[in-house]
Amino acid sequence: MKAIVVTDQAAGTAGMTLMERPEPQAAINDVVVQVHASGFTWDELTWPSTWTDRLGRDRTPVIPGQELAGVVTTLGYGTTGLSVGQRVFGLSDSYRGGTLAEYVAIEARNLAPLPGDVDFTVGASVAMPGLTAWQGLFQHGRLQAGQSVLAHGAAGAVGSMVTQLAREAGGYVIGTGRAADRQKALDFGAQEFVDLDNDALEDAGGVDLVFDVIGGDIQKRSAGLIRAGGTLVTIAGPTEARPADGLAIDFVLVSDRAQLSEIVQRVRDGRLRTNIGYIATLDDAVAAFNRTERRKGKTIIRVRP
Repeated sequence: MKAIVVTDQAAGTAGMTLMERPEPQAAINDVVVQVHASGFTWDELTWPSTWTDRLGRDRTPVIPGQELAGVVTTLGYGTTGLSVGQRVFGLSDSYRGGTLAEYVAIEARNLAPLPGDVDFTVGASVAMPGLTAWQGLFQHGRLQAGQSVLAHGAAGAVGSMVTQLAREAGGYVIGTGRAADRQKALDFGAQEFVDLDNDALEDAGGVDLVFDVIGGDIQKRSAGLIRAGGTLVTIAGPTEARPADGLAIDFVLVSDRAQLSEIVQRVRDGRLRTNIGYIATLDDAVAAFNRTERRKGKTIIRVRP
């Protein structure tokens, strides 16, 4: 099968190569999926789990990619809940990756059914941003109707999901980003927008929940905006600052079939729009991941026509 392969962590995406690799086999509780569309997280090649297994052993050459949508072709021993020929979407384990390929072996519990009226590119684009937003807002942030949310990177793949899900739950959303992101953030439902280059972040006032995707100085300043009892949730690593009277939580998402099903239902009925910035073929994937211009939204690889 064709796959994107990396062997050199220092080379980053420039070290990606399209080559032939053996098709994967389904272990116990696995399925093999014929990949139709795949996503890639921009900093995935910096994660330790991309390069070693859970015991710290080198696992190069590596096929990266966690996000996928496709069709089940094989069931491993003991696998239940899915069937051969079923359309699915979800995330592979970060220690396995493998979705930037024509086939991938993945734990069945990490996948959910993909309805026939949802395109594979949409399924691949919604899994990671959707789960990140869902778990940050509702599991860790415990968002309630009437609360205010400061959503950093509101025009990005994760931030646009945060904005939409928070609005649907009855939250008041203040989005942030660069000046050029203002209209896109508002289009996704932000009720206010803070230009981080030209506006004072502190003018956003007190909020109940900050959803941070940036880290660093922005994260530290955001902690000071949180009202008593509020929460800072971040996917940018351990928090360097905490709210004076609240919680700071950094988290790593986990795939969850029930949550994936909730998310894709919202896509189907129009409550949730995906944020796809660019679609490329597997043959063009290396060039797509090494573009020099800035692009908002997910880059999705269409593995099969």
